[in-house]
Amino acid sequence: MKPSLQFRLSQHLTLTPQLQQSIRLLQLSTVELNQEIERILMENPALEREDHEEHGDGAAAAQGANSGTSATEAPAEAPPAPDADWSADVAANWRTGSDDEDNDRNFTTPDTPTLRDHLHTQLSLTNLGVRDRIFVGLLIDALDDDGYLTQSLEEIATLLPPEAAADADALAEELSIALRHLQNFEPAGVGARSPSECLALQLRTHPECTTRKLALEIVDKHLELLASRDYSRLKSLTGADDDALRTAQQLIRGLNPRPGASFARVEARYVVPDVVVRKTRNAWRASLNPDAMPRLRVNRLYAEIAAGARSGGISSQLQEARWLIKNVQQRFDTILRVSQAIVDRQRHFLEHGEVAMRPLVLREIAETLSLHESTISRVTTQKYMATPRGTFELKYFFGSHVATEAGGSASSTAIRALIKQLVAAEDAHAPLSDSRISQILGEQGIVVARRTIAKYRESLQIPAVNQRKAL
Repeated sequence: MKPSLQFRLSQHLTLTPQLQQSIRLLQLSTVELNQEIERILMENPALEREDHEEHGDGAAAAQGANSGTSATEAPAEAPPAPDADWSADVAANWRTGSDDEDNDRNFTTPDTPTLRDHLHTQLSLTNLGVRDRIFVGLLIDALDDDGYLTQSLEEIATLLPPEAAADADALAEELSIALRHLQNFEPAGVGARSPSECLALQLRTHPECTTRKLALEIVDKHLELLASRDYSRLKSLTGADDDALRTAQQLIRGLNPRPGASFARVEARYVVPDVVVRKTRNAWRASLNPDAMPRLRVNRLYAEIAAGARSGGISSQLQEARWLIKNVQQRFDTILRVSQAIVDRQRHFLEHGEVAMRPLVLREIAETLSLHESTISRVTTQKYMATPRGTFELKYFFGSHVATEAGGSASSTAIRALIKQLVAAEDAHAPLSDSRISQILGEQGIVVARRTIAKYRESLQIPAVNQRKAL
């Protein structure tokens, strides 16, 4: 066969670098977008923030402070003596957490001690010997944030240097004694190795009585039955009557299964909404949040240099800066368009709450705005809308539909809200079963199967009917 030249026409889609960047920016969250912009600002001198000059002095001052700090050399640590006592070395260097955790503790406020700080303070006030103090200190540092000892004593023993004890049995006994000392510290229940032991430690601080004895038996042997509210078996196994079981249950409910949680530092995480929704002149309007929008511009001096330069590199950086500014603006314009379309369809939610949420799918917004569904999916992921009813991710406003007898449909979000309302208003002694909730919704014209009710109830973290029943 002789070789020959042939012409063939074909169509294919080519994504330009500008289009690729536009797609990538669209799917980023506000935090990720700012991180991406900071990276580009470092690489492209043709791009700058509009507030660059305003913060120039502050940035210079901060840079000077940082450089001054880095110029100061930290004194070198002296190496430990070869014959140093193992106990001093363990006490100084024992850590169960990472370096990051230790660094986080350096920034805590002194008036809110951590659980470990609180326990170490109590340890310093005891009359224990040096060796016992070290063992208790090791156990304190091995606790998790809830105050539980998640490592076994055998595992902790293996972390000690060989010279800590020649006899493994003796070391295990010493650690057991240290644990008993720790479990006598405040808060009560600290140092427990299971929820059952934690509750039992707290109960033992109560005065002796018949109720305490029954409560101890329940948490020691039948805690799972109490959690599942299987009162019939509890009465059968303990021999207690209804009144005694109810009193013991109230005592157990007053205990704290997470004694260390009150010392945990909850790190506040704030969401910066991309869009703010307000009602003006009887209409709901979405507007972009200026705090979420990075203000960018082309560096004027760099643009002037590029205008008279022959270097292709400078022109390329200038073009990339203009692309980014355009793509960022297009990103927020698209977010605003999608948000307004959502607001127009979910105005009843804004007026009346979750029960008025209407079913909505991505395709409906895509067809309205002449956009692809994948674009709507990118826009609604990790983008947030601030409304008078709270701040929600845009995906929150989308949900499947449930048929109604009238031929219409109800949103799954609205169904969940109705289930929550029904459960909140039910009689605790005769809670509503999934079948009964399905029947009640059916009487309101909303056809929902019992299995669907169970799925929605579980997504709301509402216990089953037997677990909601009061004794």
